[in-house]
Amino acid sequence: MRLTDFFLRSDADRVVPPSGFTAQLTLLTAAAMAFLAVFALALSFATGRLADRWSEELARTATVRISAPLDQIGAQTEAALAVLTTTAGVAQARALDLSEEQALLEPWFGPDLPLDQLPMPQLIEIIEDDLGFDAEGLRLRLTAEAPGAVLDDHSRWRKPLVRAADRLRLLGIVSLALIAAATGAMITLAAHAALAANAQVIRTLRLVGAQDSYIAQAFVRRFALRALGGALIGTFLGMAAIALLPATSTGTVGGDSFLTGLGFQGLHWFWPLAIAPLAAIVAFVATRLAAQRTLRGLM
Repeated sequence: MRLTDFFLRSDADRVVPPSGFTAQLTLLTAAAMAFLAVFALALSFATGRLADRWSEELARTATVRISAPLDQIGAQTEAALAVLTTTAGVAQARALDLSEEQALLEPWFGPDLPLDQLPMPQLIEIIEDDLGFDAEGLRLRLTAEAPGAVLDDHSRWRKPLVRAADRLRLLGIVSLALIAAATGAMITLAAHAALAANAQVIRTLRLVGAQDSYIAQAFVRRFALRALGGALIGTFLGMAAIALLPATSTGTVGGDSFLTGLGFQGLHWFWPLAIAPLAAIVAFVATRLAAQRTLRGLM
């Protein structure tokens, strides 16, 4: 039996009575799993965007921290800036003022932190050009000109963050596979129940000359169409739920919001539309295997 046969022919399933609760079970299972699949797909895309943005933003920036006695910080800051402005690969370098440093610390310590009474290091923000700079060479130059300067190229921050985002993306893909497996298992159980409930009808059909492929087609077509219908319902409900989620800002890694919104962007909205056909294919395969096993057992 080919995959398209049960969409083009409907005479076979007329000989099999409705399967009772299995119809509702298949429909509900397909709808629930499709709903979860939409969110798993959204998680995968969102973490992909997150990994790309973190990698890009942190890879193009660096920081110089100057820790020195108060009477030396100004001179060492000027020396560090002079080194940075003559370093190949540095597009821009500027010293952060007190208000900017306070804004960086505010999410952790609150707005009332008395920075003017604390021995705060001076921070210099570096923005790289497309070619980038030699971090080891720059460290040596800074050590010679400004002994209190420490270069942080953000690699120790970037790699764990990107790795975590990649693992979340993998988790979304694994979740999709588990959802497909659970859908197949539930539909297999429902198909077994329907075949067992119609065992007497199957024996009667065999007595009048019906082939097992003809009988199996009735069940496969019915369950595949139920799974398709349920998955369509679950998919559109999931997409509606994603669309209604509150939007978040696309702030940078150090800003007020560094997590992208859980949702789809652009052409990614078309990807959930593949869930329903895939659910129908899973139902087709699961029901066909279940029908073959059950019909062999009714010999």
